Amino acid sequence: MGAAAAAGGGGGARRWLPWLGLCFWAAGAAAARGTDNGEVLPESIPSAPGTLPHFIEEPDDAYIIKSNPIALRCKARPAMQIFFKCNGEWVHQNEHVSEESLDESSGLKVREVFINVTRQQVEDFHGPEDYWCQCVAWSHLGTSKSRKASVRIAYLRKNFEQDPQGREVPIEGMIVLHCRPPEGIPAAEVEWLKNEEPIDSEQDENIDTRADHNLIIRQARLSDSGNYTCMAANIVAKRRSLSATVVVYVDGSWEVWSEWSVCSPECEHLRIRECTAPPPRNGGKFCEGLSQESENCTDGLCILGIENASDIALYSGLGAAVLAVAVLVVGVTLYRRSQSDYGVDVIDSSALTGGFQTFNFKTVRQGNSLLLNSAMQPDLTVSRTYSGPICLQDPLDKELMTESSLFNPLSDIKVKVQSSFMVSLGVSERAEYHGKNPSGTFPHGNNRGFSTMHPRNKTPYIPNLSSLPTRTELRTTGVFGHLGGRLVMPNTGVSLLIPHGAIPEENSWEIYMSINQGEPSLQSDGSEVLLSPEVTCGPPDMVVTTPFALTIPHCADVSSEHWNIHLKKRTQQGKWEEVMSVEDESTSCYCLLDPFACHVLLDSFGTYALTGEPITDCAVKQLKVAVFGCMSCNSLDYNLRVYCVDNTPCAFQEVVSDERHQGGQLLEEPKLLHFKGNTFSLQISVLDIPPFLWRIKPFTACQEVPFSRVWSSNRQPLHCAFSLERYTPTTTQLSCKICIRQLKGHEQILQVQTSILESERETITFFAQEDSVFPAQTGPKAFKIPYSIRQRICATFDTPNAKGKDWQMLAQKNSINRNLSYFATQSSPSAVILNLWEARHQHDGDLDSLACALEEIGRTHTKLSNITESQLDEADFNYSRQNGL
Repeated sequence: MGAAAAAGGGGGARRWLPWLGLCFWAAGAAAARGTDNGEVLPESIPSAPGTLPHFIEEPDDAYIIKSNPIALRCKARPAMQIFFKCNGEWVHQNEHVSEESLDESSGLKVREVFINVTRQQVEDFHGPEDYWCQCVAWSHLGTSKSRKASVRIAYLRKNFEQDPQGREVPIEGMIVLHCRPPEGIPAAEVEWLKNEEPIDSEQDENIDTRADHNLIIRQARLSDSGNYTCMAANIVAKRRSLSATVVVYVDGSWEVWSEWSVCSPECEHLRIRECTAPPPRNGGKFCEGLSQESENCTDGLCILGIENASDIALYSGLGAAVLAVAVLVVGVTLYRRSQSDYGVDVIDSSALTGGFQTFNFKTVRQGNSLLLNSAMQPDLTVSRTYSGPICLQDPLDKELMTESSLFNPLSDIKVKVQSSFMVSLGVSERAEYHGKNPSGTFPHGNNRGFSTMHPRNKTPYIPNLSSLPTRTELRTTGVFGHLGGRLVMPNTGVSLLIPHGAIPEENSWEIYMSINQGEPSLQSDGSEVLLSPEVTCGPPDMVVTTPFALTIPHCADVSSEHWNIHLKKRTQQGKWEEVMSVEDESTSCYCLLDPFACHVLLDSFGTYALTGEPITDCAVKQLKVAVFGCMSCNSLDYNLRVYCVDNTPCAFQEVVSDERHQGGQLLEEPKLLHFKGNTFSLQISVLDIPPFLWRIKPFTACQEVPFSRVWSSNRQPLHCAFSLERYTPTTTQLSCKICIRQLKGHEQILQVQTSILESERETITFFAQEDSVFPAQTGPKAFKIPYSIRQRICATFDTPNAKGKDWQMLAQKNSINRNLSYFATQSSPSAVILNLWEARHQHDGDLDSLACALEEIGRTHTKLSNITESQLDEADFNYSRQNGL
């Protein structure tokens, strides 16, 4: 009877939609508990001779990891039936798997049952307590219930609630490093690492790691200096905190004074003491006071003087020689400057600006035969001032390159620059730039993209501006026919969906798609900024019968309160015109703005881009910040390059491509920085460099980029370079922090922890591999929704319904709430809505969300319930056979 009761009500715990080939959870617990005639399962059965069921195994508490279901088990004897009840509702008999055996010792029947619980079931449950299940076992005498087992979704957040902070403590002082691990279920266990090695507090009584995950060192020793990391782990994942550098220092102390020395010819004796008891260590203070004392040793009776006149002559000769050398140096300098075509004044403010340099070039033209009209009186002085941080735009600073017309008329010029800032960077005191350059001098290999200056004893690097490489556009193609398909630009976020039937039968087109990686042709007007790459799809003369979907990534933090975002198209004359604002109503095209991409429904090919006009200072551009590193030509130096680019996959792919040519390696997973339109600049700084192992060149630890250069940066990837130097070649590990922050804005920390040896370095992947294998997919395999199911959905929802259960509700359930007039003009509104769904879900293929939307509308079951599963399979087979699949 128990089995019959549990089997009743086939749609109890779940509802089966055969026409869609999917299964959904639904309400109707009474159906799950009822029999075929609506009888409710009893809590117990009338008594009969025997014993009550005894549970040999009860369900245990369990955690769901990622999307893997968990199994709950029960075993009881004697038991005629065992069923699970979850959250007070009976689980359908079809969900149970049972095994029956006989206990040889007692002769009683033993039954074992288990069910699977999925992540979706737990997420869909909303109750006052955790999701729970228990077993109910029946025997002839009655029923028994097991304990309740809770089922929870396991997770571990990425960010620590509190990272340990570096400290400098005196020897024998107490060290307390605080660590609050990320939130997680089950709670994470904490382990401490010192210089990447686990700390065992049981073997060192001086260390305690038991107090609320904190690390306590009772009396600091010199050996306790190092990098400490808090590791948190549970059954889901492991997380690392930011490393904290602990330095245990020793302040120096004076030895006792030595004995007085013998009296010198100058009538003085002295005594000394050294700072060696103990000597200062690890940055400790040097001893205070004098290290040497002297006093007269003849009680003031000794009088010193010049012994003879020869001393006077000696000092006079030395003074005259010094004066003569000074006059000669000044004279040579003035002479060389008078012979030069260009005089360069360098205003060295690096000591004040922390790594900024201003160059004021004053040009004096004397008798230039290249002037067009020699009768005209030329302006003899041309002045240009360049001011900004030492941040480079690959391959060279374009603003400087565009000034080449200033130097072209003077082919023999030499510009000599001497700067203490350049000296501090470790380059030569003098760098020469010649107007006439030998061909083929552009460097290849790992140094492409950097302005290089060589030591004075080597030949200076002279770039040939005409030989600078130009970036080619990214491009992909595919041949498509009546069945349609999908064209994807790998690792860029750009894709094109050609719907089924958009191309007439017996026709095929070679469709291409490209991304402009050169100088943008769309020049911003006023406060307008470019938010996406310029994407071209074609051929332009191709005509489609139904709109295609173009997906373009963008870098705006979407908010209608702060942004006015426009879709623009380039005309055949090369001008850009506005197609529509994404918030406007239009029947010519449709824009759906997601957090990281815009999906556009279009009926004509061309070149498109997204622009944004900030409405308030709170408008935010999302920047991707990343740090790359590589060894320098000098074996002791290591270069860090910090990039700040628009948060679009194609922009970061451009960075990756450049770094591959330069031999750079990604040192930390890139992060997002929210950059506000509040006119405040961006600061990039290197922090927590390990003392006594590494040092950074003076005045370069912090660099600043003007707001306009970041906000409207539509050129090549913007980056800042830092040079670190090892004290010894034996140092192979580098750990430091890169702080990128906008003044009065957001801040991000990149934690660098790497080996500079390529063989020991951990590789960090640049992109997921989900769309990098098949750029072009044609036919049904390119779509997530099977064609036969798609046809049934369109046939159902294209027909108007008095209750409003038509394509408009289908759009609403798929979060399409505006500009519905566009779909009303289409021959099949439902088909266009499904095309938009395909474009939005090209990676996840979340059919469950679509099926749930159809289930909520509530008209699918009654209209299509007469379609059996065998008919659905036959229809799919016939469609596949007709299309040659």
